[in-house]
Amino acid sequence: MKPLVTIAIPTYNRAGNYLPQALASAINQTYANIEIIVSDNCSTDNTESVVKGFWDKRIRYIRQQKNIGSYNNSNFCLEQANGEYFLLLFDDDQVDSEFVEACINTLEDQESVGVVLTGAREIDGASNILFECPNQGAGLSMDETFLAWFKGKVPLYLCSTLYNTRRLCELGGLHSKTYMYEDVIAEFKLAKMFGRKIVPEVKASYRRHDHNMGSSVSIKDWCEDSLYLLDIICDLASENKAFIRSEGLRYFCRRNYKRAARLKSPINRVLAYLFVFKAFQYKRFPPFFNNPIKPNIFIRGLRFLKRRLSAKLEFSKIN
Repeated sequence: MKPLVTIAIPTYNRAGNYLPQALASAINQTYANIEIIVSDNCSTDNTESVVKGFWDKRIRYIRQQKNIGSYNNSNFCLEQANGEYFLLLFDDDQVDSEFVEACINTLEDQESVGVVLTGAREIDGASNILFECPNQGAGLSMDETFLAWFKGKVPLYLCSTLYNTRRLCELGGLHSKTYMYEDVIAEFKLAKMFGRKIVPEVKASYRRHDHNMGSSVSIKDWCEDSLYLLDIICDLASENKAFIRSEGLRYFCRRNYKRAARLKSPINRVLAYLFVFKAFQYKRFPPFFNNPIKPNIFIRGLRFLKRRLSAKLEFSKIN
């Protein structure tokens, strides 16, 4: 018999925009043996009526009595899952109708793996496709997979990952230092310990919009979790650890510069560039800076700017 698959949707106040699309994508799966869990994190909108309006007996709606936080809500979904495999579908993402079927079809009879990974696309708030990335990880060793991820050849998103439920629970669920890369950490650990299957085709959509593109508060958290993930990657690597770390530092530095570039405040943007520059051991200069100047001179200049800006802000408060 084909295994039961749990599609879990943790949600909060998305009834009016993305939740109906995410839920519809779960309901419309061509694979029959699924259960759908919707964990409402004490929403203040009409989430309950939207969910119950679908009239699908496979849906199990649970409302939290108080807001338990996004990450606790995700792990609560895992605790409620009855399926042998588990998909955590955020309420602003979507999966193609054949996502689960394609993942399960990669498994041979009675075969059990840690994760099944598909290709993925990024979409904007209006569901326009920003880009697509097939999964080129088939046949790669774990060391090669790490490097391929750094190069953008192996997309890793929650919506494009089918987890082995029992194995994920044995890891303690989805956890990381600052909860920025908890999904990727679990994917790499499960793939290393229990194996993985790859669906090259694009089967899932991660939605990028204003509310999930980073903020001045999260740049430090992103950097901290990036370094934490890199330590785990190097621990999991079989060889070439020094090279993998070097490539990883460059990759994460570049990614966090991009996050910093999204900050609207020029002051916060410059300070974020400085933080990233130092955090990743000066592997790459900020995108606005191309002159061949020594890193310590650059840092002193930014520190001077920071002091001047801070003094100006204090003066404004006094007056």
